[in-house]
Amino acid sequence: MMTERPRLTPAMADVRRAIRENLSDLTPDAVVLVALSGGPDSLALAAGLAFEAPRAGLLAGAVIVDHGLQEGSHVVAENAAAQARELGLDPVIIRRVKVVPAAGPEADARIARYEALDSVARELGAVAILLGHTLDDQAETVLLGLTRGSGATSLAGMSDINGIYRRPLLGIRRAQTVAACEDQGLTPWNDPHNQDASYTRVRIRHEVMPVLENQLGPGVAEALARTAEQFKQDSAVLDALTSEIMPTVFTPVLGETAQSVQATLDVTALTGLPLAILNRVIRRAALDVFGSSLSSVHTNAVARLITDWHGQGEVHVPGIRVERQGAQLVLTASSSTPTEA
Repeated sequence: MMTERPRLTPAMADVRRAIRENLSDLTPDAVVLVALSGGPDSLALAAGLAFEAPRAGLLAGAVIVDHGLQEGSHVVAENAAAQARELGLDPVIIRRVKVVPAAGPEADARIARYEALDSVARELGAVAILLGHTLDDQAETVLLGLTRGSGATSLAGMSDINGIYRRPLLGIRRAQTVAACEDQGLTPWNDPHNQDASYTRVRIRHEVMPVLENQLGPGVAEALARTAEQFKQDSAVLDALTSEIMPTVFTPVLGETAQSVQATLDVTALTGLPLAILNRVIRRAALDVFGSSLSSVHTNAVARLITDWHGQGEVHVPGIRVERQGAQLVLTASSSTPTEA
């Protein structure tokens, strides 16, 4: 453990306060883990958790996921683990994963990472895993959603609590986590992928956001984060209304094989609903039964079978074939390529 306690600085205090508030609902002896990459955000989070957890009676550890995608990734993982142990976190677990190519490099790595985190949480009985996303990450998420024409759910950004996953630092700027590491003598790892302009998020971070700040003045990131919070509040209401409606309009029919899974939507009951609710019903049906996350283009294509019906044929969206049969939409599992309707 660290032998000298560093002098408390504003950055350290802000990080600790954010963690303390986020974990205030947990009971003593609960196991809390930090997902530690070794970068400044997660390292500052790890240090803050190491300080706050004993004072709240919590058991705090760290999980480092080594994706094996960069040369020397095992060294980065070991260095992160060493700093976590020095901070006093226990247990500190390195979980090496194999990233299976499927949806793209970022998505594939994310899937492997969360599977590993879920696995460790189950093994240790952890009630929370802390993620190091900051206010800057939230702002970038909202801006990315705007450029893609995403709906309110996407523009609501990341949640501070989502199941066992928690993001205490969504109100903390990235510069504060860097400062918190410097103030405590911690040595963060700077991921070279965060400088790779082939990634859209990196271009937003290093090119778009600086231009917006320069042209519009400071506070753009904070404004985008406030936008996310406002959308989150609106989405919570719409999601609650959708949950009330789902049992009356949606019927899953689970088959013996994945290919025979079906579901139906009641066209009569859905006709005339506000589009914000209708689109949510469609997306939830696709996700709950088929595990398919529909884009706005695909959602709108399905919705037109209700709102603009003139006898058109079936629509194919990721993993699902949708056909109108009288007063029902019939959704069937499919491996067909989606149509841009």
